[in-house]
Amino acid sequence: MKKRFISGLLAVTAALPLAATPAAQASTLIAGAVVYDGSGAAARKVAVRVDGDRIVAVGKLAPRKGEAVVQAHGLALAPGFIDSHSHHDRGDYADRTMRPLLAQGVTTIVIGQDGESDAAFADVAARYTARPASINVASYTGHGWLRDTVLGKDFKRTATPAEVSAMQGLLAADLKAGSLGLSTGLEYDPGIYSDHGELLSLARTTAAGGGRYISHIRSEDVAFDAALDELLDLGKQTGVPVQVSHIKLGIVDRWGQAKAVLAKLDAARAAGIKVTADVYPYEYWHSTLTVLFPKRDFTDINAARFALTHLTTPAGMLLSVYAPEPRFAGKTIADIAAERHEEPAATYLWLIQMAESWKAAHPDGGRAEAVIGTAMSAPDVADFVAWPNSNLCSDGMIGSRHPRGSGAFAKMLRLYVREQHRLTLSEAVRKMTSLSAEHVGIVGRGLIKPGYRADLVLFDPARITDKATVEDPAALAEGVSDVWVNGVAVLRDGQPTAATPGRFLKRGES
Repeated sequence: MKKRFISGLLAVTAALPLAATPAAQASTLIAGAVVYDGSGAAARKVAVRVDGDRIVAVGKLAPRKGEAVVQAHGLALAPGFIDSHSHHDRGDYADRTMRPLLAQGVTTIVIGQDGESDAAFADVAARYTARPASINVASYTGHGWLRDTVLGKDFKRTATPAEVSAMQGLLAADLKAGSLGLSTGLEYDPGIYSDHGELLSLARTTAAGGGRYISHIRSEDVAFDAALDELLDLGKQTGVPVQVSHIKLGIVDRWGQAKAVLAKLDAARAAGIKVTADVYPYEYWHSTLTVLFPKRDFTDINAARFALTHLTTPAGMLLSVYAPEPRFAGKTIADIAAERHEEPAATYLWLIQMAESWKAAHPDGGRAEAVIGTAMSAPDVADFVAWPNSNLCSDGMIGSRHPRGSGAFAKMLRLYVREQHRLTLSEAVRKMTSLSAEHVGIVGRGLIKPGYRADLVLFDPARITDKATVEDPAALAEGVSDVWVNGVAVLRDGQPTAATPGRFLKRGES
């Protein structure tokens, strides 16, 4: 990567203590970049001026007296990438530099996904505001948290009208406090036990509060059509914008049908339903061993056989975490079945039963198990990525064996832009910036435009590459030179600055 010449006050501001506020710094002019502004428009060779935490000018700009000047030498300048479905707040969030994200150009993550927020929104906001990271954070309210709060351990049933009303009250308070909306994880406990009426009531509250609805739908495989219909019905009946989380066809029998799914979504949009999707660029997911058992019968050998034939394979189910027997992490069901000299389906059930027993014995012991399942076809993933109404996400985290946490955004640019030419660079940037912001309700970010917050990434389109693999999931992406968050440099010449200017973002506020 070419070294940049930095003049004016940049050398001085780099030496300032981290307590210095962006407003106290001189303006910065980024010159010599090819600017992809996030709108999808063609790139322009213009300069960008940042003053404080905002972009103040874009065009043919001359340096001001005493202004810091960053010479980009023809690198691409884009808005900071927005990860619309992230779990990077978990795992190693103790390292607030968030280097795996900065190495990809990600400046904002959206958490509270799959129904998994862990507290009232005001408390979540206070926690992240008190301890900011190098990146911005925004959050949904998790349906699972609502159910946990109201139903407690008695969650394996439909909620009563009084309980639904109580959940609506909690959700309304969160929306008033700035939550992006409601997230559900309907393949997981406790959301799997909710009925459509419960979801419809909560969707109405979400719509009334100006929020959005994002869902890990009830099924991404056998009952995919019914699950998608449920989401579309919520959008139709309430008017709330609905987003399919990490859209996929995770069933071998449906491979090659992505275009038919997208035609259905296009028809729904034409009928007035505000449906969108996000997608990550991998053929394998990361979840629990139990997720492929919608009836939650972990003694059903036929269900296990079906899962390992139609939904994935024994060799395609790789344990990333297994607390009852930690040495199994990194092994597949096929590996463990061979070791046990038994049918893989029997091994699958045994692994689940052992993990469930471990959880019961260690209620506060953390995650019992997790698995990476290979279940999608590459052409389907590419079709979902290319849909005009899908934005990129990672669904990733730090410390996970799945490479998406360290590679999704760089892989988007390497694979679908540079290698497969499924997207232009302008369109790919749009899917990672302004479209993501629009889909989750973040304003004032995602475009290089005067008045917008100065979340920016400078990268080499010819070099940006993901390096993370299942074998080395923490390998950092390459090709990103500099990243700014709220006008503060958090990555300079590929190295973190240790600045933590990230903010907690609320719906409708930049």
